[in-house]
Amino acid sequence: MNEIIEIIGAVITLIGAIFLFLGALGLVRMPDVYNRIQTGTKATTLGTMLTLVGIGIIHLDWYGKILVLIVFVLVSNPISSHVLAGAAHYIGIPLSKRSVVDKMSKKPVLTVKKQTNITETSEKEETKQN
Repeated sequence: MNEIIEIIGAVITLIGAIFLFLGALGLVRMPDVYNRIQTGTKATTLGTMLTLVGIGIIHLDWYGKILVLIVFVLVSNPISSHVLAGAAHYIGIPLSKRSVVDKMSKKPVLTVKKQTNITETSEKEETKQN
């Protein structure tokens, strides 16, 4: 029974390590700093939590300390990434050309042209003729 618990813990730890690897791969593949921050935060948060849970399953006497670490990671990772992204935006690091939304900017990145109706056009033409 003890060997089965250790295998389950090792598998969960391995899954966490895979998420950590995918987060590192995302840091290399993403086009700008904002996407890199987002990729790194989500993948490393889940990867760290799974790794810690796997270690906690293997070593049950450490589980209380590991839960404290998981709570710390859940609180600190999103806050730190938000602060880093805000600082990057504040100093003017540009978005990738593929980004379509910038919610922190005053001017929109994606503009939509207004379509005119036939009645609006005919009313404008009538006022020009008078």
